[in-house]
Amino acid sequence: MELRNLRHFVALAEERSFTRAAARELIVQSGLSTSIRALERDVGALLFVRGTRPVRLTAAGEALVGAARRALEAAAAARQAVQDVEGSLSGRLRIGTISSVGHTLPFNTWLAEFAHAYPGVTIVVKQDATQRMLEMVEHGELDCALLSAPHTSRLAALRLISDPVVLACAEDHPLAGRHAVRLAELDGERFVETPADWAVRVLVDRTFQAANLTRRVVCEVNEWTSVLDLVDAGVGISLVPAGLDFARYRRQLGVRLIPLADLRLERQLDFVFPTGEAASPAARRFVELLRRRRRLDPADRQTA
Repeated sequence: MELRNLRHFVALAEERSFTRAAARELIVQSGLSTSIRALERDVGALLFVRGTRPVRLTAAGEALVGAARRALEAAAAARQAVQDVEGSLSGRLRIGTISSVGHTLPFNTWLAEFAHAYPGVTIVVKQDATQRMLEMVEHGELDCALLSAPHTSRLAALRLISDPVVLACAEDHPLAGRHAVRLAELDGERFVETPADWAVRVLVDRTFQAANLTRRVVCEVNEWTSVLDLVDAGVGISLVPAGLDFARYRRQLGVRLIPLADLRLERQLDFVFPTGEAASPAARRFVELLRRRRRLDPADRQTA
């Protein structure tokens, strides 16, 4: 069983498309098909259902994909052990992020520093929903991810920021002149919101439900600058992370940011990765970079 065939199998299992998998592996589609057939002969079973779009794994394929990833990771670790002696780092670093990370943290600066320090590493950044990215890290589809998520014992977590959530409203809104507002004062208000699976949206939904309060979501967008534009236009109010880099990422709008008086809501961002030796060498180096660049509160959790 050749590692190359396993790599092609994993690429097709993840991309669910011969075209995308072949492009990812830098081979022609016929070469990918030949590689998959050779692996199927080695294992004695069909690994993909023929004629389906997107490409779908058979039961045998589902059983193999985890073991294939582990085999490829073990081979990469073996190569890296030799390269460590020579002082080099190679391979891929697959990082997941939330779409709004650039508003709060210098993520691209960290990527640039890592790329310059380790030119042999290919960096792949993917954006997805938080829960999906957690599952991808746990299953080996991503090496690590920067997101806002509950603690899971299966992953190590490095706290990067704890950001209070505040009210955003237009300057002519009745609450605009207040120094602080109580949550109950927002009962029945029209809201501009982010998608239902975003961490702040989940937090706000749960908080209103627990307080037996209602609000009407009149507009839902997947970008914080759009949220603020719509708030400024008087479409509704919103609860937003106070640490968003408003000055850099939006034009100067007439939006007031007002703290909540009777409770503290926080959007927390963590860098998550597999525990112990399960973390790839590239992920461990990236964590080392983050620890050098971020000053962590001693109270923050850090299970690495």
